[in-house]
Amino acid sequence: MADLFQMAIPFPDIHPEIFSLGPFQVFGLDLGPFALRWYALAYITGIFLGWRYLVYLSKRPALWGKDKAPYTEVDADDFVVAATLGIILGGRLGYVLFYRPDLLTQPGEMFAVWNGGMAFHGGLVGVMLATLLTTRLRKIPLLSLGDAVAVAAPIGLFFGRIANFVNGELWGRPTDAPWGVVFPMAGPDARHPSQLYEALLEGVILFSVLFVATHRFRSLAKPGLNVGIFLVGYALARVALEYVREPDRHMPDFPLGLTMGMMLSLPMFAAGAWFIWNALKKPSAGQAPA
Repeated sequence: MADLFQMAIPFPDIHPEIFSLGPFQVFGLDLGPFALRWYALAYITGIFLGWRYLVYLSKRPALWGKDKAPYTEVDADDFVVAATLGIILGGRLGYVLFYRPDLLTQPGEMFAVWNGGMAFHGGLVGVMLATLLTTRLRKIPLLSLGDAVAVAAPIGLFFGRIANFVNGELWGRPTDAPWGVVFPMAGPDARHPSQLYEALLEGVILFSVLFVATHRFRSLAKPGLNVGIFLVGYALARVALEYVREPDRHMPDFPLGLTMGMMLSLPMFAAGAWFIWNALKKPSAGQAPA
């Protein structure tokens, strides 16, 4: 193990706070200092870039096979507000319910998102609810907005996984690979930087696949196709990466070597396959049925 430690890459000396101001007092009430953390900045960047990509798609009617896109820039603005709340609340609640139910008895820690701990599947439910709410209020076809969100989602996933790495959380299993990283809170063993693997697969590669589908094969003209590609792509990536990702300490042992991430991803794969099949059997927008 000593040789393994010597071969490992030490965790970068990244302070979690970019800067800190304060402490502040308002009407005699001590509010403490304000600190901007790299973790928060990564999420803000991902949401901002995803929003701008939604706006970009709203101005490209040719990609939809129509005279105009099914939603407007204003619709995208309204959606991103609801989606931000969905990501934060859904992601944190999903983490607590699926991975840290012990926090249910600690209200002070339950919503301490700045300490890390966000579950993708909970955030996904939050974004789905935000999409449903926006389409109902703005009279937008549900699958059309869902397809656009599916293209933009990997941008947020990329920055979210980078945030996990910077926070030194959700590390991988021990490894003797030369790129193994010794995480400060994970003991002396070198471990897979599984957060970076996920940033590559769930972020860069999944975005690239959806980008090609959207811009080369006009997948937005088939409602639900991008949703299906995203669900299947994420599920495959997550199941594969669970083999090198360290299971959460608080989770029980599941049969057949399954993990919570795998079990939550399998229904995603099934739903995504159905969306793809359903979208491909219908004619594209502007195309007469065969």
